[in-house]
Amino acid sequence: MNLEDYRKYGKEMVDYIADYLENIRSRRVYPAVSPGYLRNVLPASAPVDGEPWEDIFTDIEKCIMPGVTHWQSPHMHAYFPALNSPASLLGDMLADAINCLGFTWASSPACTELETIVMNWLGKMIGLPEDFLHRPGGSGGGGVIQTTASEATLVCLLAARTRAIRAVQENDPNCLATEINSRLVAYCSDQAHSSVEKAGLIGLVRMRYIESDSELSMRGDGLLEALKRDRAEGLLPFFVCATLGTTGACSFDNLKEIGPICQQNGLWLHVDAAYAGSAFVCPEFRGWLQGIELTDSIAFNPSKWLMVHFDCTAMWVKNSQALHRTFNVDPLYLKHENSGLAIDYMHWQIPLSKRFRALKLWFVIRNYGITGLQKHIREGVRLAQKFEALVLADSRFEIPAARHLGMVVFRLRGENTLTERLLKKLNSRGRLHCVPAALHGKYVIRFTVTSTNTTNEDILKDWAEIRSTANEILDTTRSPRARVPLADTRQKNENFGSSLLLANSPMSPKIVNGSFAAIYDTADVFEECMKNFGKIHLEARDSPAIRRRIRGILMSGKQFSLDSRMDLVQGYVSSRPLSESPSELPLMKEDEDPGLCESSDVDTLDGSDNDKSIVYKNWKDSDNSETIKKGSSVSKSGSSYAVVNGSLVNVNDEDNDDSTVTIVAANVGFPRSETIAAIGHRPYTGDLPPVRVSKKLMKENEEDDDKRKLCRKCGHYSKQQ
Repeated sequence: MNLEDYRKYGKEMVDYIADYLENIRSRRVYPAVSPGYLRNVLPASAPVDGEPWEDIFTDIEKCIMPGVTHWQSPHMHAYFPALNSPASLLGDMLADAINCLGFTWASSPACTELETIVMNWLGKMIGLPEDFLHRPGGSGGGGVIQTTASEATLVCLLAARTRAIRAVQENDPNCLATEINSRLVAYCSDQAHSSVEKAGLIGLVRMRYIESDSELSMRGDGLLEALKRDRAEGLLPFFVCATLGTTGACSFDNLKEIGPICQQNGLWLHVDAAYAGSAFVCPEFRGWLQGIELTDSIAFNPSKWLMVHFDCTAMWVKNSQALHRTFNVDPLYLKHENSGLAIDYMHWQIPLSKRFRALKLWFVIRNYGITGLQKHIREGVRLAQKFEALVLADSRFEIPAARHLGMVVFRLRGENTLTERLLKKLNSRGRLHCVPAALHGKYVIRFTVTSTNTTNEDILKDWAEIRSTANEILDTTRSPRARVPLADTRQKNENFGSSLLLANSPMSPKIVNGSFAAIYDTADVFEECMKNFGKIHLEARDSPAIRRRIRGILMSGKQFSLDSRMDLVQGYVSSRPLSESPSELPLMKEDEDPGLCESSDVDTLDGSDNDKSIVYKNWKDSDNSETIKKGSSVSKSGSSYAVVNGSLVNVNDEDNDDSTVTIVAANVGFPRSETIAAIGHRPYTGDLPPVRVSKKLMKENEEDDDKRKLCRKCGHYSKQQ
């Protein structure tokens, strides 16, 4: 490929990158591949002859993208952000083209001097004291760009170790460095990043972990107690790493308490603010920096949250000479005529060479400005607050540690295994990606706002995915409910009581009792109801309030409890001679059935042919029954009739005393409406206990019949105005 090809294919690659970032929501966040997937796709040996660019470009989507975890996706919530931006990409495009190795000022003056200037810019942006900034002449403190925060921690630990060994040897020149090193001990919080532990392993020093408090913060009293205990054992404390924005829960160690202890005991205090350091460009978040003037070094990653793509770690020290004493090498081939007059960054780091990382940082700061970067940080915090509110609104979840900045930790209430299963299922689906953490024995899920493209809709979509997955997890962990055999539902279980809930169909009422449900046959339900009705002393009621209540029940399309529907029978039973009653009772308007009858719009008191109604039956005995037919009248001698829920029933007053009559039997042809009658639309065939009705009340009703009008809704008579 020559430069002309590069122009052509470079534009194609820029278009591909722009399309990738623009449409990244459509890609699965976490790849659905297994270890070794690429070995089955690519050849085992390199090609002997060169291949055309078109074939290479095609293999990007075919081979590479299926195995990529898309860190720029709005649904990527694992780890911490690893953001980029167009300005950063353009900066690295140029830096890669220049491809200088800035180990000394002479190797690339622009690389060294731009880094010095940009590090001062960034230090002022986050509110660092002047002691941490570069000064003319190169003395005092200053900043340097390292590859990672892990490397920055190691650099500072090694510098602190050198200082501690020299301090001991000044008092005891015969003491060997190896002997001193074996007694050195460093300290950090139990919430510190694993890179601190790794730095101790590389430096061959003990690492003591200070238990954090309830807020997951390392406090001064815990550190002081550990120092006293180690000194009593003959050990030499020399280094403390405080964390601002821990990996597990974004908690903050207390610099105001730790700083004075480190100064009084001659300890190097390093601050690891890898994630949270970017937030300090906003003044409202600098409260966690209180006590920074008591520290020796600090580092954070613009490559995490400041839209400068990896790798880029900003590190500052108060005393750059401590770094020189640790990493200084002067081979002849690295000397230049300006040595000592300019900064040679090879003495500030572990590797000799360094990339031109300052270029992309410079591009981003200039392109966004301080206000643009502040707006970006605040938006990430706002989205995290939104997610926090969603979690708090669901009682199945808990947030075991306070939310700070753009990260929320949450878990399902209960055993750790529930949350662990939830996370595994979320990640296996690939629609979003999170990672776990352990906070004082609790397994939690870390949710970090990581993308510059994340919106409110993305947060809501991710929360919906989390909730639906949690539903599946919790449904499978609930203990199975007791199953009732269908045959057993034919017999009434006394434990059910009278808790009746109607199902969608009136044919299948459900009797509910706590943890299980059974289906009763409708005839059984009606039989039980009628037995209870027979025990009730019925009185004629005509309360306007009760009438309004019943009318509302009848006209409503909703389901009601059995107690509400019993009012239809209990409150409205009137008994009167048939001679004073209409020959036929009209149906309620909503219960008219064109296949059976038609109901007139006006209630009539005669038996004319124009008066039409449904057929009702009444029994005086099993063999001799009278039928009220459409268009015919009923015999008015020897029988009385009562209105029950809009239907006519036969009343027999034989063999009764002077004060009561008895309802002998009823086949009421209940209309299939929203009433208690809907439960028992089939004929009742069981034993019906007699219903005693007061004759006195019947007589009172008869006297007022000429002033009362039949109600078309519930079958009772109301007074006419």
